[in-house]
Amino acid sequence: MTLASHARSDAPGSVAVFGLGSMGAGIAHSLARAGLPVRGFDPSSVSADRFRNGGGHASASAREAAHGAGAAVSVVVNADQTEALLFGPDGIAESLAPSAVFVSCATMDPARARALAARFESTGRHYLDAPMSGGPVRAEAGDLSVMASGSPGAFAAAAPVLDAMAGTVHRLGDAAGAGSAFKMINQLLAGVHIAAACEAIAFAARQDLDLARVYEVITASAGNSWMFENRVPHVLEGDYAPRSAVEIFVKDLGIVQDMARGARFPVPVAGAALQMFLAASGAGMGGDDDASLARVYAALSGATLPEPASAS
Repeated sequence: MTLASHARSDAPGSVAVFGLGSMGAGIAHSLARAGLPVRGFDPSSVSADRFRNGGGHASASAREAAHGAGAAVSVVVNADQTEALLFGPDGIAESLAPSAVFVSCATMDPARARALAARFESTGRHYLDAPMSGGPVRAEAGDLSVMASGSPGAFAAAAPVLDAMAGTVHRLGDAAGAGSAFKMINQLLAGVHIAAACEAIAFAARQDLDLARVYEVITASAGNSWMFENRVPHVLEGDYAPRSAVEIFVKDLGIVQDMARGARFPVPVAGAALQMFLAASGAGMGGDDDASLARVYAALSGATLPEPASAS
């Protein structure tokens, strides 16, 4: 597909997208389809080349992509990468337009989001705490769910960007941090549900049940969850290519644990799920799909899971 398009009359100048993996590239495509001029950057030459081959403009450096941009969408992994992008040796904070908005999509501790927002807003620019949910398919379709918080000025500046990348924007407060807090509740549930789905399907395998029928029955029953419905097909196909990697939940459930410890709040179910993600990572599956937890259960129990079709 080509990313060339006519600029919108309400466009915030150019939009710079940082992080051109499956989520970031999908967001960039959605922005371009909406008529926003898009520049992207990714330190991975593979991701940058793939973006160029799809018709996108990938800049040679983060500062080049940021130069004069009226909006930046950061699709990096965590708070440390966000801080380095903004304020590191090659930081972009001062390269953006004076009234630019920085839309931060990384999942992070709310305290880090508040600190980054305060530092960035001291430059006179806007910071929108805007973690997202939805996955690569919805990113490509411009149908993400965004959990956003920030000043009214940040929301106004980011409006054309949010309209293009999201099907739903939850406006959750007038200061950074609230969006990240909501995202961590989502990640607690998502991680627990993935672990439970993998435990259940591996347990079914240990009982020598027909796993396809298990999927059919459970998805029509009260025990179903979105994660069971979405992840178990990966197990049935023996396909652990990463759509969402194990390490994401090592990180995110780790943040949940840190937040809960600070609040003196017990999260034993989330803690048990984190241990399974750690086990998968320690077994060399950190970069694999998070449905790999089923393989950990199988290895522990002697259950037999489906092999990929190419291996049969």
